[in-house]
Amino acid sequence: MTTPIVTSAPQAIASNRGGWTLLTALAPAVWGTTYIVTTHLLPEGHPLFAAMMRALPAGLIALLISRQLPRGSWWWKSLVLGALNFGAFFPLLFVTAQTLPGGVAATLGATQPILIAFLAVIVLQEKFSLWRAGWGVLGVLGVALVVLGPDAAMSPIGILAGLGGAASMGLGVTLTKKWGQPKGVSAISLAGWQLTAGGLVLLLPALLIDGIPADIDGPAMAGYAWLTVVGALLTYTIWFTGIRRLPITATALLGLLSPLVAAALGALIAGESLTPIQLLGFAIALSAMFAGQLRARPRRRQT
Repeated sequence: MTTPIVTSAPQAIASNRGGWTLLTALAPAVWGTTYIVTTHLLPEGHPLFAAMMRALPAGLIALLISRQLPRGSWWWKSLVLGALNFGAFFPLLFVTAQTLPGGVAATLGATQPILIAFLAVIVLQEKFSLWRAGWGVLGVLGVALVVLGPDAAMSPIGILAGLGGAASMGLGVTLTKKWGQPKGVSAISLAGWQLTAGGLVLLLPALLIDGIPADIDGPAMAGYAWLTVVGALLTYTIWFTGIRRLPITATALLGLLSPLVAAALGALIAGESLTPIQLLGFAIALSAMFAGQLRARPRRRQT
């Protein structure tokens, strides 16, 4: 009588994990719209202000919805996570974009799954996943084929900023997995704490260095609203929920969707053409992302 329950349990777990993987993948897919929104809708020359507007309003909205504030150690944990995931990552991301061609910046960002594979060993005491690290390397190769062009000039500052941004968010994601979610606290609360902390870290530099753009028109307001409500509030609530439920290294590989969506939008909206090499890169990156969600088969011992 109990056999059907026992045999169906692994299927139910796999199905549940598949559903959470698809839902979590929405976050990096939406993040792929950031470049097209920034270049087509937002005022030029105010990267810190754009980063602050993406984080702080979203965090405050989340706090108003959840009506939960951090307690105990979660005050400093929220500050650390917010600084890593937003306060440091966003400015480094913009420095990379300003000093390097977009393709080089996207390729550096795609190294994050590889970094997380090593951070999981150091921070989470997990066994090193050669399987997923290998797919991460292949994913970077695929992204490079999609976005790198002949004008891929290198800037030492840009490269350091790109790797620093990947490391900052990689460590933030790993610590988010390590510290988990407090009992009785919703996912939107956890996202709100971090977004608010990161936004507050960015507030003073944004106002002192960038200032408030004078040419905020209707399209710019729509762009800020998209980045705030969808690109931050919704996606990071989903992302942090996925991190809690899914293996960290597999979840990190979903980040490959971000540069791929950005390239696809460039072809659809900006009229950019995709070469056969870029299409091959799409296939390689997507294959690496999907394969990285699977578990490596254990080697059979020879007797």
